[in-house]
Amino acid sequence: MADEWWGQGQVSGSPDEPVSFDTNVAHVARVYDYWLGGKDNFAADRAAGDQAIRAFPNIVLSARANRAFQQRVVRFLAGEAGIGQFLDIGTGIPTVNHTHQVAQSVAPQSRVVYADNDPVVLAHARALLDSHPEGATYYIDADLHNPEKILGGARELLDFSRPVAVMLMAILQHVDDEHDPHAIVATLMDAVPPGSYLALSHPASDIDAEAMAKMAGVLNQMMAEKVTFRDRAEVATFFDGLELVKPGLVQASKWRPATEEEAASPAALWAGVAHKK
Repeated sequence: MADEWWGQGQVSGSPDEPVSFDTNVAHVARVYDYWLGGKDNFAADRAAGDQAIRAFPNIVLSARANRAFQQRVVRFLAGEAGIGQFLDIGTGIPTVNHTHQVAQSVAPQSRVVYADNDPVVLAHARALLDSHPEGATYYIDADLHNPEKILGGARELLDFSRPVAVMLMAILQHVDDEHDPHAIVATLMDAVPPGSYLALSHPASDIDAEAMAKMAGVLNQMMAEKVTFRDRAEVATFFDGLELVKPGLVQASKWRPATEEEAASPAALWAGVAHKK
């Protein structure tokens, strides 16, 4: 663990080198940014996002419900669960109230490692590293398909003898069955000690199934990153060997909503948090 980064932010690799990416091809992080009302997107991203909206009009509300779920989960983990270390994989383009901001608002000493292989996110990585002086943040340029690299980088900041919250928010749909997403999750959770948590959300194939299938087709046609949506039973298997905390595996908007408005928001994602005993 690298104590010299306490209260600071670091990016693995060469963050000062120019980051290049093709703005003519839609990219998942920028499309998601568009759905969330962000500004870090281009015409190709908006075109893909708009076609997805036509296929599944509730995608914007679902994306926002997922982000709200993430924030509620972090508050729970940093507060009630007493978790001080977070590994957020597939973090996306930084927005207001990102994981480290929420965690450190509850527990200022929280340490947060972000991992993403998206060049757009890397270009914005500095915004992820504005840590509270008592805490620390770190960014790893790594692909979810290579969990060993993620874990190796995370060990630069996190103490794996203490509990860690592993966060996989709307990211596993980009790992198809051929690449064994369950093995990836198992590798991550095997590396963290008892007392750790897995927080996960996943687009649902069995909520408004026809529209979701149509949207998946649109995204797979227009984006380089393909998607595989899964039903509730399939998503539940990611938590095998762990103990789900109440209310279990539910629609993202139904997981401990802070308001009636949050609870009523349509969310075509299954979401849950589980404890490693």
